[in-house]
Amino acid sequence: METTGVVRRIDELGRIVIPKEIRRTLGIKDGASLEIYIDKDVVALKKYSTMNNLVEISNVYSETIYTTMKMEMFITDRDNIISCPNLRKKEYLNKSISKYLEECIVKRTKIKENDRKKLYITEDTFIECNYIISPIIANGDVIGLVILINNEKLNENDKNIVDIASQFLGKNVEE
Repeated sequence: METTGVVRRIDELGRIVIPKEIRRTLGIKDGASLEIYIDKDVVALKKYSTMNNLVEISNVYSETIYTTMKMEMFITDRDNIISCPNLRKKEYLNKSISKYLEECIVKRTKIKENDRKKLYITEDTFIECNYIISPIIANGDVIGLVILINNEKLNENDKNIVDIASQFLGKNVEE
């Protein structure tokens, strides 16, 4: 465990302030949820994602879409790519999503793009493709995105597949 040398007092309500530099370094934004762990005399905080328990099912879902339809499905939480086809895992898995995808989350945007555009998956990498993006909503909050990409034109059935995936994942988080 790395030490920062920063000391903070606990206030009368039991709160501590995590220094801005640490929040920035770890990508912890205002309103983010943190998971609290205790190990002997150490209290540790970890960024919490409601999608953590869906990683396995997301992997099966995106891989099934790839093997049956030959289309790539990416699934994100609010910060990172949590699932993508096996052929893209080294390049994208667990990487931070792009500002464009963050915007889609904030605006609850559903997008269908059939004019082959650059889709920035991370800030540094893009795929030139047709794509459909659908937010994953659980308990009224957007918790991630489902993204389907293809070189061919996408149709209404493809849009339905993305909508079903996002609703399915959202319902699984709610239960």
